[in-house]
Amino acid sequence: MVHGEFWTVKELFVLPNEYIYWSIQIVMYPFMTGLVAGAFVLSSLYHVFGIKKLRNIARFALVFSFALLPAAMMPLMLHLQQPLRGTNVLMTPHFTSAISAFGIVFLTYACIVASEIWFVYREFFVEAAGALKAKPDRSAGENLKLRLYSLLTLGAWAIDEEALARDHKAVTILAAIGIPVACFLHGYAGFIFGSVKANALWMTPLMPVIFICSAVVSGIALCILCYIVTMEARKFFLRRRAGRGSGNLSVEQLRGVEANEVSISSRYLLTFMVLAITLELLDVIFRGYTAVKSWDILRQVIYEHDFVKIFILQYGVGNLLPFVLLLLPRLTVRRAALACLLVLFGVFMMRWNVVIGGQAFSLTFAGFMHYHLPIIPHNLETLKEGFFGAVAVLATPFVLFFFLNKILPVFLEEKAH
Repeated sequence: MVHGEFWTVKELFVLPNEYIYWSIQIVMYPFMTGLVAGAFVLSSLYHVFGIKKLRNIARFALVFSFALLPAAMMPLMLHLQQPLRGTNVLMTPHFTSAISAFGIVFLTYACIVASEIWFVYREFFVEAAGALKAKPDRSAGENLKLRLYSLLTLGAWAIDEEALARDHKAVTILAAIGIPVACFLHGYAGFIFGSVKANALWMTPLMPVIFICSAVVSGIALCILCYIVTMEARKFFLRRRAGRGSGNLSVEQLRGVEANEVSISSRYLLTFMVLAITLELLDVIFRGYTAVKSWDILRQVIYEHDFVKIFILQYGVGNLLPFVLLLLPRLTVRRAALACLLVLFGVFMMRWNVVIGGQAFSLTFAGFMHYHLPIIPHNLETLKEGFFGAVAVLATPFVLFFFLNKILPVFLEEKAH
């Protein structure tokens, strides 16, 4: 059976060798890389631009961006018929290939984020190793932690003012370099779609810019949502411990920190939402105004076949509704969480409408194809490129973040240098 035949339904005059070849995993691919870029941009607002009010969520976003990195490559690996060939992108760089550029940028970005995390946490590594070393009766787990933290110091044990100032300067430089690299990491996905001349919906120079803006929106929204969930969990466990303490903060102090961080982050989320929505609407209006040869079929896809997905789900539920929720006065944490969840849904629908909608019409310009997401798998292909494959990709960064937080605590008190 031809790849894509499992989930493609044809309507009217479609060429016999045409199917929806790029399925849910290719929708997940730009969605996950967008979350990586957006989370890093949020952390850089503090490290580069010195927005002190984002101090607590910046560390959270940085570690979460690192946890998202492996998930960025998972959709491509699951989509490949021969996944082992995927390493060729990383091992054989080629500067004239957009896909190969991903391998170069991905490795560069991973090195930048790993280095920045090391400089941010170096003081913690030294202090944790010193505290464990001074403890007379260490358990097996504590001995393992001592070896791990000693290794992570990389031999740099100095934590005097001068050394910490150098760390802070290195973090600023790496974050400044990382912003364009993170944007290029995701923008190239839009570049790939926008450079496909054979597809009328994708062929636009605005595609990379639209992808970057929506990436920042999705990354900030996910960090705010996960930050809220994590802070609520901290307050819950603090109440259960009946005042024994969660660090040096009380429940009321945690509530104040949470509300402040969410309020400030939501303002930046609104700013990037305005930019992303403006560019997307500009693209639709420009296509309608120029009315090129392919506009007739595009109009049927946009205003008829995918009307509900684009204008109701993407723009209505995923853009307009959260925009109103965030604009209303006296923003609450719960309202912000709901708005962020809707924003993530809207960005996902944008990726869906671009990837699936771009394949919805036949090259004959006289027929259409419909994609049906495989829910219950009946072979390996429908498992990888179905509902459970998408859930596996979504769950991976949260599992990684849980274990990373055991080594890199995201709620350490930031010290002034």
